[in-house]
Amino acid sequence: MAEDRPNDDLNSRIAKARANEQARAGDSRLGKPAKGYSQGSRVLATLLGALFGGGVMGWALDQWLGTSPWALLIVLTLAVIGAFMNIIKMSKERAE
Repeated sequence: MAEDRPNDDLNSRIAKARANEQARAGDSRLGKPAKGYSQGSRVLATLLGALFGGGVMGWALDQWLGTSPWALLIVLTLAVIGAFMNIIKMSKERAE
């Protein structure tokens, strides 16, 4: 019966199946995104986060202080400058 097979047989079949799957998929690194892709995603998230965060904070300050539109413009400008400083810092990292 199939239930009477020893565990070694099951382990060898699992190892053989994994080897076949790895051979079929080719290089195992293909499943992971490259570092350049992740850096691009970080740059995009940094820029969008700064624009959205600066806009919301500036708008809230304008509503609270009644200084429309100056707080929005100042906070948004500072957020964009900060985002570009972070992007420049990220661009100095070495992509593999």
